[in-house]
Amino acid sequence: MFLTVGTTGTPEKPATDLGFLLHKHPGRAQSFSTSHGTAHVLYPEATAERCTAALLLEVDPVALVRRGQGKGRGGAPDAALAQYVNDRPYAASSLLAVALGSVFRTALKGQCAARPELPEQPLPLRVEIPALPARGGSELVHRLFGPLGWASVTAEPVPLDGQFPEWGDSRYVRLVLEGEVRLADALRQLYVLLPVLDDAKHYWVAPDEVDKLLRAGDGWLAGHPEHRLITARYLSRRWGLTRDAMERLELVRLAEADGSDVEDIDNAVDDGPEGADGTAKPVPLAAQRREAVLAALHEAGAQRVLDLGCGQGQLVQALLADPVFTEIVGVDVSVKALTVAARRLRLDRMGERQSSRVRLLQGSLAYTDKRLAGYDAAVLSEVIEHLDLPRLPALEYAVFGSARPRTVVVTTPNVEYNVRWESLPAGHVRHRDHRFEWTREEFRTWSAGIAGRYGYSVAYVPVGEDDPEVGPPTQMAVFTHPATGTPKEGKAA
Repeated sequence: MFLTVGTTGTPEKPATDLGFLLHKHPGRAQSFSTSHGTAHVLYPEATAERCTAALLLEVDPVALVRRGQGKGRGGAPDAALAQYVNDRPYAASSLLAVALGSVFRTALKGQCAARPELPEQPLPLRVEIPALPARGGSELVHRLFGPLGWASVTAEPVPLDGQFPEWGDSRYVRLVLEGEVRLADALRQLYVLLPVLDDAKHYWVAPDEVDKLLRAGDGWLAGHPEHRLITARYLSRRWGLTRDAMERLELVRLAEADGSDVEDIDNAVDDGPEGADGTAKPVPLAAQRREAVLAALHEAGAQRVLDLGCGQGQLVQALLADPVFTEIVGVDVSVKALTVAARRLRLDRMGERQSSRVRLLQGSLAYTDKRLAGYDAAVLSEVIEHLDLPRLPALEYAVFGSARPRTVVVTTPNVEYNVRWESLPAGHVRHRDHRFEWTREEFRTWSAGIAGRYGYSVAYVPVGEDDPEVGPPTQMAVFTHPATGTPKEGKAA
C-alpha cells in the first residue's frame, strides 16, 4: 500500500522544500521498521518545479496474523483463510495511517527546525492513494474531504475486474486530493480519515485513542459536518470512548462560539488589509491588549500573577511563554472555560518544570478566596463589564480588599470608541454578555473610588490607537499599592 504527496514550486520557492517539511532528504531512499512491516520513503521526482514524496508500506502478512489481525472484537478468530488472505498488505487502511504518523511524526506536528516558517505556508499539494477502501463509496469520500478546503476531491471507483465490467465496482477508490493546503493539515486529515473510510482498525482501540483523535483533528474536526461519523468510526464504535470524544469536541465548539464575538469585533477594527504603502497589517486589538498587560506586569516587577476571569486561557498562555513569571494562576467561574483552557495549554502533556508554574482554579470573583492572597499582581482583563453593576462592589472587595495584590491591572472597553466600528449598530455593546460599557470618565471615576477606598494609587494607560476625539478602543487602569511606588502614565501597545 502506498500514497504520494506532491507539490510544485519556482526557483525562488523550490518544490524540494517538501523535503524540509517531511524531514526526509529528497536525494535518499529511506526505510523504517514498523510493527507490521517496513515503511519506505522515496522521491520519484525532486526538482525545483515539481517534487513528489512516496510512502510505501511493505506489510508482513505473517506479522498481521501474529498480532491478531483478522480476529473479531471479542478475540474469536474469523475464518481461518481470512487470517492469511485479506487486503491489508495492498489497500490503504489504519496500517498506513499508523505508518504515516510514525514516519512523518514531526511533519504532522507542523514543526520544521531548519525552516520554521515553512509549516505555516499553504502549498499547492497533490495527494494520491491508488487503492483506498471506502465503506460508503465515493459519496462518503466527498462528504469527508469536501469540507476541508481542498479545491478538488476525486474518488474514482476501482472495478472488481477490468476485463469484466459487468461485475461492477469494488469497495475501493482511487483518491486524488488537490488544493492549497498546509502539509501538516493534510497529513492530519489522512491520519484520521484513512481508518475512518476503511472502518476496520488493525489494533485494539484503547482510551488514549481519544487523545490521538483530538490532537490530529485539532482545528478541523469539531466543525466538520460529519464529526459524529468520523468519531464513531475512528474509535471503532466503542461508545464509551465515542461519547467522551464527542463531549470534548462540544467543549471546543462552545469555546469557539463564546469567544467569537469579542475576537471578531476586536480584529475587525485593527486587523485590516495591508496598506497601499506596503506597511504591515496592524496588530489585532486582542493581541495589543495582552501586550499592554504584560508590559504593565513587567514594569511592576511582578513574578507571581493571578489571571482573574481567565476564560479560555489566552493570557495564561502568554504569561507561560515569559520565564519572568514564575507562578501563574488562572481563575474562572466556568468549568467548561477552564477545561478549554487546559486543552489550550496542553496541561496533560506539559513537562513537570513547566506545569509547576501554572494552576487553573474554579472560583467566583464575587466571593473572597484565601487561595488568591499574597500574589504580586492580579489581572482583570475584559472582566468587569460581564458583571451586573450591583455585583461590582463584591468583586472590588474580593480583589482589592481581601486578595490585595501589590498590583492590579484592569482593562475594559471604551464605549466612546464604538462609533468607529462600522459593523457595530448604534447603541449596541461589543459582546452580547456585556452588562455595561463605560466612557473614559466613568471608568476613571470608578477606578479613583477603588483607589481611595483600598489605599491604591492608579494610573491610566490607553490600549490601541488613541483617537483624539473618542480615545482608545480599550482603556486600562494600573493600580499600585503605595509600598511599590506609583506607576507612570504612558501609552502601551
